[in-house]
Amino acid sequence: MRPGCVLVFSTCISVFLHHAISQPPTETDTYTECTDGYHWDPQTQHCKDINECETIPEACKGEMKCFNHYGGYLCLPRSASVIPASEPPNQIHPNLENTASEPFNPCPPGFEPQGDSCVDVDECEQDSHDCQPSQQCLNTEGSFTCQCPDGYRKVGTECIDIDECRYRYCQHRCVNVPGSFSCQCEPGFQLAANNRSCIDVDECSMGAPCSQRCYNTYGTFLCRCEQGYELGPDGFACNDIDECSHSSYLCQYQCVNEHGKYSCVCPEGYQLLGTRLCQDINECETGAHQCSDGQTCVNIHGGHKCVDRKSCEEPYVQVSDRCTCPITKPGCRDFPYSIVHRYMSITSERSVPSDLFQIQATSVSPGAYNTFRIRSGDDNGDFYIRQINNISAMLVLARAVNGPREYVLDLEMVSMNPLVSYHTSSVLRLTIYVGPHAF
Repeated sequence: MRPGCVLVFSTCISVFLHHAISQPPTETDTYTECTDGYHWDPQTQHCKDINECETIPEACKGEMKCFNHYGGYLCLPRSASVIPASEPPNQIHPNLENTASEPFNPCPPGFEPQGDSCVDVDECEQDSHDCQPSQQCLNTEGSFTCQCPDGYRKVGTECIDIDECRYRYCQHRCVNVPGSFSCQCEPGFQLAANNRSCIDVDECSMGAPCSQRCYNTYGTFLCRCEQGYELGPDGFACNDIDECSHSSYLCQYQCVNEHGKYSCVCPEGYQLLGTRLCQDINECETGAHQCSDGQTCVNIHGGHKCVDRKSCEEPYVQVSDRCTCPITKPGCRDFPYSIVHRYMSITSERSVPSDLFQIQATSVSPGAYNTFRIRSGDDNGDFYIRQINNISAMLVLARAVNGPREYVLDLEMVSMNPLVSYHTSSVLRLTIYVGPHAF
């Protein structure tokens, strides 16, 4: 027996290996049985060691390498090597013949003789290397190297994954995987053709969920709405704005909300002026009335009136455009001499005091003194007369009134001349129509 040294990761373990290549039989002629790990060689008539590393398929698993030794085999890491202990030359172990000496190799390590020269030994082809299964064996002149796959680096005899993410190859996010890496982009971006840079995604052209307008921005997008709509809580939908509920001053009469907008409407007898104001329609001018030939069309706010032209009552008679009561008639003594009919229309809620109608004398006798008063029709005192001078006066609205309503006021001018004992009067019968609205 002789000691041997097994190097495992720079650690030397002494094992005792059988040095004898063969075992001689104890009986020279008929004994052909050998101990375990040996077989009978009829040529040499000796027991010869069995190389289990060649005869047993996959004798060692995983990263372990099979090392044959006399009578058995060892499974050691691929980085291990077996270094037999040196012995004195020509030392023969007792009872063993020195018939199995290795042939002399005059070539350097990694070479073998071929004829008169030395040729390189391809350790990779002969599987006499110690590269791990994950490594690639590359033959070199007189030796070999173990190369790691792409994405790995060699540390000692092991292949360690390279963390490429440490080198900031990716613009946004890097995900390291064994032997490689992958780049990922933040939401709103996508990988460029180089698989490392991130470029903006145009969500608007890819069906962004905006219900109306979509604006692409760097890394995201924005939804916007048309005029008359507002963006909903989800940031995508556009909801109609009810402008009418926001203000009561948008329309003079009534606001009507519509999808994306609003419109103003006016009551019957009015038309829209611009976008929000209401203007009375003058049916008398447009011809949109049904007054007969014997009637006069009087336009009022929101409508019109048809008034008979011959409207004089007894004892008055029609003279031109007025009704007169001749002095020769006994019944005319207590009545104004003449009555003139006039018509006007005012709006509701008119500010007060407000000048409404000016009375003007058409003829005045020399030396006459004129006064003006409201003879009838103002039972509630809604009006009063402000005299301007001797021949004119102004009807004034004293209190705000609401319509629709109708007043018939007799505005009287009394003329007196003390020099000739002259006393007479004339009436302007003013019909005032108060419209139903303040416009």
